[in-house]
Amino acid sequence: MTTLGLYLTKKSVNRAMVSRRTGISQARLSQLSSNESTKLRADELYFIALAIDVDPGDLLKEVCKDLKLPGAK
Repeated sequence: MTTLGLYLTKKSVNRAMVSRRTGISQARLSQLSSNESTKLRADELYFIALAIDVDPGDLLKEVCKDLKLPGAK
């Protein structure tokens, strides 16, 4: 499961509701939640955050918390 998928599960988010509010298909949400190789676009993250009533910056920080700059300590 992806970081986004874990976050949505932890928050008990109804993905059908997110799909209706954002226009992102349920199939795409499933990909974003379960497939690590699927790339999450900035606009998708922004719309998902708005749909679940969280700050987009906070969701970005959560989803990207394990990213580090190459060569950074």
